[in-house]
Amino acid sequence: MTIASVIVDVPAKQTDRPFDYVIPDHLVEVVKPGMRVIVPFGPRKIQGFVIAVKPESDFGKLKELIEPMDITPILNQELLALGEWLTYETLCYKISAFQVMLPAALKAKYEKKLKLSAEETNLPAEIRAVLGLDEMIPWEEAVKSGCLNLLQKEVANGTVEIIYEVKERVKKKKLKHIWTNRSKQQLAAEKENLPVQAAKQKEVIDFFLQADAPVELRKLLSELGISSSTIKGLLQKGILEEKEMEVYRDPFGERVFSHTEPLPLTADQQKAITPILETIKEIKHQTFLLYGVTGSGKTEIYLQSIQKVLQQGREAIVLVPEISLTPQMVKRFKGRFGNAVAVLHSGLSAGEKYDEWRKIQKREVKVVVGARSAIFAPFENLGIIIIDEEHETSYKQEDNPRYHARNVAIKRGATHQCPVVLGSATPSLESFARAQKGVYTLLSMPNRMNNQALPGVEIIDMREELREGNRSMFSRLLLEKIEDRLEKKEQIVLFLNKRGHSSFVMCRDCGYVVNCPNCDISLTYHRANQRMKCHYCGYEAHVPNSCPECSSEHIRYFGTGTQKVEEELVKILPHAKVIRMDVDTTSRKGSHEKLLDQFQEGHADILLGTQMIAKGLDFPNITLVGVLSADTMLHLPDFRSSEKTFQLLTQVSGRAGRHEKEGEVIIQTYTPEHYSVELAGEQDFDRFYEKEMMVRKIHKYPPFYYISLITVSHEELMKTVSITEKITAYIRSRLSNEAICLGPVASPIPRINNRYRYQCLIKYKREPELNLAMKKILDQYQQEISLGGLQISVDVNPYILM
Repeated sequence: MTIASVIVDVPAKQTDRPFDYVIPDHLVEVVKPGMRVIVPFGPRKIQGFVIAVKPESDFGKLKELIEPMDITPILNQELLALGEWLTYETLCYKISAFQVMLPAALKAKYEKKLKLSAEETNLPAEIRAVLGLDEMIPWEEAVKSGCLNLLQKEVANGTVEIIYEVKERVKKKKLKHIWTNRSKQQLAAEKENLPVQAAKQKEVIDFFLQADAPVELRKLLSELGISSSTIKGLLQKGILEEKEMEVYRDPFGERVFSHTEPLPLTADQQKAITPILETIKEIKHQTFLLYGVTGSGKTEIYLQSIQKVLQQGREAIVLVPEISLTPQMVKRFKGRFGNAVAVLHSGLSAGEKYDEWRKIQKREVKVVVGARSAIFAPFENLGIIIIDEEHETSYKQEDNPRYHARNVAIKRGATHQCPVVLGSATPSLESFARAQKGVYTLLSMPNRMNNQALPGVEIIDMREELREGNRSMFSRLLLEKIEDRLEKKEQIVLFLNKRGHSSFVMCRDCGYVVNCPNCDISLTYHRANQRMKCHYCGYEAHVPNSCPECSSEHIRYFGTGTQKVEEELVKILPHAKVIRMDVDTTSRKGSHEKLLDQFQEGHADILLGTQMIAKGLDFPNITLVGVLSADTMLHLPDFRSSEKTFQLLTQVSGRAGRHEKEGEVIIQTYTPEHYSVELAGEQDFDRFYEKEMMVRKIHKYPPFYYISLITVSHEELMKTVSITEKITAYIRSRLSNEAICLGPVASPIPRINNRYRYQCLIKYKREPELNLAMKKILDQYQQEISLGGLQISVDVNPYILM
């Protein structure tokens, strides 16, 4: 007897362990660890992952496994072990850890159906009518019929049974291909036998005298300019045959990427790349922090390191933040490594993602470029992992399993004995502190590629502008500079630190702000449809004509959004062409790329946008960058807000003057004296690091302490508070005196979607008991959580404290 240990697709405490199933004799050779299988679980059939195959089990009576869902394992031994590690690190269930490694298309979809269990003649007429002539009907139809209670009785009698079918979410894409299995001589003979008027059919035979492989039907028709009836005739005669063949969905269409050669390295680059190449050669694991100013040529170091890895016959993963997965980045990698590159990001359809993932699994590619989840690419022989812009918060997943891609990369790097390179112009404080301590190896590149000076930065105090009567959202200096650039035919980037048309609607007489009825947060005003919207629960409402509190008619929207800036620009500079890039204009597939291409080709003078234009853009003609609101992030209740502000301003400034022309940056702010704004102006990371580290040390925040956040939410306020109190008391009892436990306290957003939220924050250095204690809490409240009334989230090293 051969037994499979299976983790079943039920994320709950009771099922968070392997279940044993007997492998039927005819499948013993087939079932291997890492495969998905369908197993009986209670009355249903569900998906599970085989984590081991063994000769015996400790349990007596075992059910049989039904069937495998894969031909080859989709998780290799390393990824199975990584799943175990993730479970411990992020306190998630094993099934969630395995699911996160797979493209969405491979997650199972369950279909419920009703079936007659035997040929029953004495079924009630209503049920006969529902089932009709079919042996089996979908559950939805049964529900619609309104005979559920009758059906339940029949199910209890055993005459009708409920069947759960597991379906894949996505089909492989198949297209008709035409081919022939006749030899060249036979084809030539067939051509002779055709009547004179069959000229088109002769053309087709000529084509196949040259062709060696099956040809896609659509291509054949368009290439020869013939109709499908011509082909049909040849198919009927048996000269040609047709078959469905699988093709990959290509996210880039038929686009050809022009090949690029490695560039000669500067002295700085040479110095930085040498230690990386040595670890590649010696096949050993080391984490490098590549700290280079914007425009110092980090990408070229990545490309040449990967080249070395490929020469060894090994593979590479490159992570880039979702928003800088610009076509520009893809072009650089595709240009250097051609078809050896797969790209994974959220802009692809489920099918495209699945196909890119399968290319990796089938060893058809050697390099993966992608956002966070690409860190789980199923490579077997990794030679390097690169994380570009490593300080980006999007590398941390905000729902279960709450992993950070950097930690997964270092774990995989250690398994494969390969280097991990973290690159950034503004490294996160945690990484920089580790590099200072020697945990990571620091590689510095303090100069830009062509020794071009970093752009000059001017900080404008908007309070002064107001005092001197300028009520516009543009300072006088910025407008002057914009007009100057328009005359010189140079390009301008304007950056706004948020989305929407304006932030909130407020009464000027009594100060009333319109809030969301379900969440304790103000509604955002959207100009396009003249509505106010909650960005948490999706509630929408019309803008009131008068104040609900004091009936004043002076109710206006405050703040600036991209749409509002665009309107003002058009008013002041009617001759300037503006491209706006924000959530609304880039929601359609491929629109991101289209807008950037238009800008690069010079169809517009000004690129106006939010976060998404801060990174990775490299256009020679940009000589002016304007930051319209530098301080919107400074006032968030988050200990990283100064760090995020500094990083963003430095990144945006780095878009200017990257080539021959010199660049200038203007930062408009209401808090010019804040050190993060001041030092971003000087692009002085080292001084910022010293200053910020002092603040962190005093307040006991990372990198001096680790933090964990427990958030409890429930529809009843008192229940939320009492459970948070119990949890906090329990945690306190398990901590040493070194640790600090803050709470229970209401979250910065105390209510979302009519659920009250309370939290408790733990700061600690070394607490071996903490992980177990937090796991115990989740298990303790498992029952209430699964009923849906209570939600408890545990986030180890959170990036969002709201």
